[in-house]
Amino acid sequence: MPHLSYVGDATIGEYSNIGAASVFVNYDGQDKHHTTVGSHCRTGSDNMFVAPVTVGDGAYTAAGSVITKDVPPGSLAVARGQQRNIEGWVARKRPGSAAAKAAEVASRKPEGED
Repeated sequence: MPHLSYVGDATIGEYSNIGAASVFVNYDGQDKHHTTVGSHCRTGSDNMFVAPVTVGDGAYTAAGSVITKDVPPGSLAVARGQQRNIEGWVARKRPGSAAAKAAEVASRKPEGED
């Protein structure tokens, strides 16, 4: 499997494409489980497929998704948290760091100036 992915205990149908950096998570610490990806599927980059799970024929998965439930044929599965930006986190949690200093300098620049 190209694209630096790990496919453990999986069946992948014909003409399906597995996105880069995807991992088929097949071991729960005690037992190994199987994942099935149907035919003509397209999976996004950086997906985690937590077995046992089935992706139906012709289904898609969005990049960055952690797939823990079966995906019906022809569906798009999106399973990721919404981005949340926590303003000022670096200054509060990493004061004096190079990152905090860079952020401080950047915050003083007028809008549109690079």
